[in-house]
Amino acid sequence: MKTIAAFSDFVGRTFAIWVIVFAVLGFLLPATFSLFAPWIVVLLGIIMFGMGLTISIKDFSEVARRPFDVTIGVLGQFIIMPALAVLLTRIIPMSPEVAAGVILVGCCPGGTASNVMTYLSKGDVALSVACTSVTTLLAPIVTPFLVWFFASQYLPVDAMSMFLSIVKVILVPLALGFLLQKLVPGVVKAAVPMLPLVSVVGIVLIVAAVVAVNKAAISQSGLLIFAVVVLHNGFGLLLGYFAARFSGLSLAKCKAISIEVGMQNSGLGAALANAHFSPLAAVPSAVFSVWHNVSGALIASYFARMSDDDAEKRVAEQKAG
Repeated sequence: MKTIAAFSDFVGRTFAIWVIVFAVLGFLLPATFSLFAPWIVVLLGIIMFGMGLTISIKDFSEVARRPFDVTIGVLGQFIIMPALAVLLTRIIPMSPEVAAGVILVGCCPGGTASNVMTYLSKGDVALSVACTSVTTLLAPIVTPFLVWFFASQYLPVDAMSMFLSIVKVILVPLALGFLLQKLVPGVVKAAVPMLPLVSVVGIVLIVAAVVAVNKAAISQSGLLIFAVVVLHNGFGLLLGYFAARFSGLSLAKCKAISIEVGMQNSGLGAALANAHFSPLAAVPSAVFSVWHNVSGALIASYFARMSDDDAEKRVAEQKAG
């Protein structure tokens, strides 16, 4: 059991590498990995069930304890990323399917990987977890509305159908995981160390499947999509940081909100695009899943070396006094 837990921890810490490896494998072996395409929703449901096993009341108590901080993070998530997506689709020529996919991933809630990156950046992990939890719970309402509002000009959007999909793939697995955590806490506690492995396997198979079924499209316009994703993610990280900074938050909170805003639940984006639009519309989410784990690790490394000068001055003044 300890060996499996150690391997799970290793896989979780090297998440970005595995995503890249399986994206390449999906491109090189499309016949193999396209078999997983019909299982994308199931795979995402398993990932969210795992999140439900680890979520706690304490995560939501952070919302009541510091509502302003969480509100900045949530508003940043659902304003900055959709706005950037719309701007990019207006500036850069792309097909309707790709444009809808870019907007969709921009309208998704924060991804759980942001919590890990916030920890590595020496940011406010509790704030990151609270923001991820709140945006995830708001997603069934907010995501379909934003996609309908911004993407309807590219492809038909059935907001009600998308709402039901998110409830089934996000809220139901989350609730079941949370319930199981309360009913058999001992079993869940023993299983938690294996969850990083389960989550990574689920995400890499989703990415590989999306890449596999879109090999031709990626060969033709992969560089364009990659450029759009890099700009989307990069400006999201930057604007998230400054939104928090201009709101007067501490450096640790700015780090958390920057990463929270810039990193999306791209697995949800891929599942929704595949179910409601077309396989091609899922490509931006798949590319986002690869890139934001790379950029997240890089920005976390950079943030970890930053110090809050104001906080240090206050500590020095208190010691002097």
